[in-house]
Amino acid sequence: MTDPNRTTAIIGAGISGLACAQALAAAGQPVTLFDKARGPGGRMSSRRLPEATLDLGAQFLSVRDPGFAEAVEAWREAGCLAEWPTSLWSAEEDGWHRHHDDLQRLCGTPRMGALTRHLAEGLTLHTETHIEGLEHDAEGWRLVDAEGRRHGPFARVVIATPTPQARRLVAPHDTALAEACAAVIQRPCWAAWLLFDAPLPTLTGVDDDWQAVRLADPALRLVVRNHLKPGRADQGESLSLLANLEWSEARLEDGPETIAEALLAAFQRHLPDAVALPDPVAMGAHRWRYAQPDVFAAGEAVNLDYRLSPAGLALCGDGWRGPRIEDAWLSGHHLGEALAGGSAAP
Repeated sequence: MTDPNRTTAIIGAGISGLACAQALAAAGQPVTLFDKARGPGGRMSSRRLPEATLDLGAQFLSVRDPGFAEAVEAWREAGCLAEWPTSLWSAEEDGWHRHHDDLQRLCGTPRMGALTRHLAEGLTLHTETHIEGLEHDAEGWRLVDAEGRRHGPFARVVIATPTPQARRLVAPHDTALAEACAAVIQRPCWAAWLLFDAPLPTLTGVDDDWQAVRLADPALRLVVRNHLKPGRADQGESLSLLANLEWSEARLEDGPETIAEALLAAFQRHLPDAVALPDPVAMGAHRWRYAQPDVFAAGEAVNLDYRLSPAGLALCGDGWRGPRIEDAWLSGHHLGEALAGGSAAP
């Protein structure tokens, strides 16, 4: 029989919310996820066009933490992750150079969203459900969606969304959590995409099948070739171009085509003068209004990567730990373990 004092609702089915749900489910505790999108993923979601699958958020994940490494190995064995990129480059003033370091990097196969869909298997997930408010009474917490429907009651509510969105939900109920959210700055990012009907030209001294390049450019920080990701060999040439945060912030209200053209021009600047890109057959851009945390909320080291109040509200996500996928997963995983163990740290 379900213990009503252990039921948990999680708002946000990105990797942090899913990690929290997985930890609770592993402990035998009932958990229900809600997300406004059509499926799980958050910033690990992919755009699927007739011609190509494009990752416009996170392009790959890197591994540093031993606990995360253990989880990554399980996902790799399940077939939803593969090593990538294996041909990573840096564009510098004196040309392109192969990038070397000791980090393990992997991406989802056949798309980044494959990982979050794997994590959502077996969990209760309500998609296309935009939670706009919370209510609390003697029975517990209820979630109110955009259609006015009420979900619950739940003993606890975890909010695994960007901190500006989380703040709007917790502010009427918990001043301390709202203030903690206000201390975390979330920066925007534009991500453009380009489709070509011809391969990119060869670059002297660079692998023909180079997969990604980092750039020191005021506008552009990363270019990725989607068709060279695992599981996408049957699609044509396409690029994802991720803008710098400061540049994105200054052009937050520009149109998608204007953004795509500007980032394409920035990439062209980092090619040798004699090399011209083929004309794209289609292009566009996606604006991530809350792409990456820039300033982290202060807190005790033991509880730095999530927030948990005695009233039954909790917060997790990259804003409480760091900007990487690994950080977001660790935040949700640690919170899930604390909730499963009955921790009530402030």
